[in-house]
Amino acid sequence: MAMIIRSETPADVDAIRRLTIAAFERMRFSDGTEVDALDRLRRDGDLALSLVALEGDEISGHVAFSPAAIGKTREGWFGVGPVSVLPARQGVGIGSALMQAGLTLLGAQGAKGCVLIGDPAFYGRFGFVSDGALTYKDIPTRHVQWLAFEGDRPEGEVRFSDGLQD
Repeated sequence: MAMIIRSETPADVDAIRRLTIAAFERMRFSDGTEVDALDRLRRDGDLALSLVALEGDEISGHVAFSPAAIGKTREGWFGVGPVSVLPARQGVGIGSALMQAGLTLLGAQGAKGCVLIGDPAFYGRFGFVSDGALTYKDIPTRHVQWLAFEGDRPEGEVRFSDGLQD
């Protein structure tokens, strides 16, 4: 079955909620706030890019991108996540296809880069770097990663969407 990646529509929101819950409910690192974070991003108008993967008429994956700041830099950076894939479809390239599509679109739109909190072994394949230059709360710096589309190596504290006003 062919996979299609497209932008989220309002009709997709409930399916994305169910998908996100299913994708994260068994993850030991999840704090269960992924759906609330997506709802907050939508409510605040901070869901800059939201892509779904369709297989047939079922949404099998989703990725969200929202504004982020690094140190004093408040423009051009985006946070990645959550990235969700149906448990039965994990490991077949859906998350990777969503990530690549999102990164390509943001780069083409002139973004400076993306930051995320995640597993370096997974996100390193997309070019993300975990070099200790970024911090986020008390998360170990090896999990705070960046990918620059243009410009210099970012340094400083990462703030995601609802923390940009701090």
